[in-house]
Amino acid sequence: MQNNDADIESDLRMDNNVEQAAKSQTADSTATTTTPAAAVSAGAVSPASGNVVANANSTFWKNSGRRVPGRPSPKRELDKSVGAGGAAVGGRGAGPNTGMVSTFRDYQQSVSDAWDTGDDEFCIISSSEAAAAAAVGAGGDGARISRQVSQTVALNVIETHSRSNQNHNASKSASDCSADLISGSRNSSDDTKEDRRSLPDSNENRSRLRNYPGRPQLQKISSNCQDSEYETKIEKFQVLLDSPQLDLVALKKISWSGVPRKMRAVSWRLLSKYLPPSSERRMAVLESKRQGYQDLRHNYFRVDSQDETQQDTYRQIHIDVPRMNPQIPLFQQQLVQEMFERVLFIWAIRHPASGYVQGINDLVTPFFIVFLQEALSPNTDLEKYDMSTLPEETRNIIEADSFWCLSKFLDCIQDNYIFAQLGIQEKVNQLKDLIQRIDVNLHRHLQTHGVDYLQFSFRWMNNLLTRELPLHCTIRLWDTYLAESDGFALFHLYVCAAFLLHWKEQLMQQNDFQGLMLLLQNLPTHNWSDRQINVLLAEAFRLKFTYADAPKHLETKS
Repeated sequence: MQNNDADIESDLRMDNNVEQAAKSQTADSTATTTTPAAAVSAGAVSPASGNVVANANSTFWKNSGRRVPGRPSPKRELDKSVGAGGAAVGGRGAGPNTGMVSTFRDYQQSVSDAWDTGDDEFCIISSSEAAAAAAVGAGGDGARISRQVSQTVALNVIETHSRSNQNHNASKSASDCSADLISGSRNSSDDTKEDRRSLPDSNENRSRLRNYPGRPQLQKISSNCQDSEYETKIEKFQVLLDSPQLDLVALKKISWSGVPRKMRAVSWRLLSKYLPPSSERRMAVLESKRQGYQDLRHNYFRVDSQDETQQDTYRQIHIDVPRMNPQIPLFQQQLVQEMFERVLFIWAIRHPASGYVQGINDLVTPFFIVFLQEALSPNTDLEKYDMSTLPEETRNIIEADSFWCLSKFLDCIQDNYIFAQLGIQEKVNQLKDLIQRIDVNLHRHLQTHGVDYLQFSFRWMNNLLTRELPLHCTIRLWDTYLAESDGFALFHLYVCAAFLLHWKEQLMQQNDFQGLMLLLQNLPTHNWSDRQINVLLAEAFRLKFTYADAPKHLETKS
């Protein structure tokens, strides 16, 4: 009995000690407005010794000292500048010892073990700045952009779009414009505090901002090259075209180096074999073909057709056509878009093996422009020309000739648009092997940075460089394509190789995947003229002469 009384007295004394310790700890923490849970957790009884341990940094409910990755943990160290009874940095009722995360920076530090901080190269958080911000209670932005990264990105963007800016500022020369932009970017990168500058709200800058990677670049119909360069060839063309029986080989020979504008429409009809060599039969064939196209329109082009396949084809064409050359008002006219839709839809119906494939819509544009130029005076501004002012009969002629020439043009590359586009895949692999043998350093540079040839050259093969070159340059390029004796499918491979090699110096300066892809998808060809195309074609001819008749160069090395 006495032992029981002694035990009871001992328990009471222990309870009193616990209550006194809890009251004392609660009184000390009232200034910091702790919660009841925090007050209870402030005094913990050690199960081993039964002694009361008042530890403000421990928690009653914490069973393990291990930290779970990604879970916010209590702040273990306080800023020395904050007093014992100071308010939390966030200022939302969180005491310094409560373990509550008061700022995003503290939260980021507490869960920093959830990811590899080395992956985030753009965000660098300075611990000294974080401590200073916490001391003043401002909670300011401690994140800053790495100076080296910002300079690299800025210079890449400026270099990519420098020639685009020259196109809008015609009064400045190409070198002056590029130098001013690059020097401006360097000055802005040196002063990071004043780097937040907005572009003026103008149509010029809005058009520049729309040049996203992968989109068609700003194109101009008018050429920088004067037709005077071809004046000496007009007489030669005239003699050939006026002959009773056309010498097609001779026409291809003089057309390979470019066709004068006034002779281009009829030359293209003859080169694509839309017209016969006999001059006596040409008018009869033209009338028959043009009437035949009108019959095709009447028989095939039915928007209200119940055929689901035809509806899907028309729907896709209807989506793609407005996307062509969005900067040129001519192609945004509803009348012009309807003409393109009919040409593409009828071609797809007549070629069921391939059907319509995105990219074919770009191949109609050169034919359309050439035949439109034939119907208008030489000084007409095609970019803003109103097609409704043109007689309906003339519009029907332009549409019919564009359809028949497109059909002849695509005959030699139809395997590019069949299922899985096997022709394009084969040409991309051939381009890869060709570059590897011509310039192994450029090939290794692309491979080292993870750039696959399919990622940039697929569009070159699918659209025949129409999205990489200004429209007048594409027309000049097609002068040579139509004049190729064995079809242009093989020659286009060497044109793409020469086109890639032309940008070797700029590509070798890019040291990451992003910079390489931005350059390859936005090549600065806005100021190109027929002279650059002539050089490109000459280099492509040299490559073809060197490698086309040497099959071993296209075989994999053992």
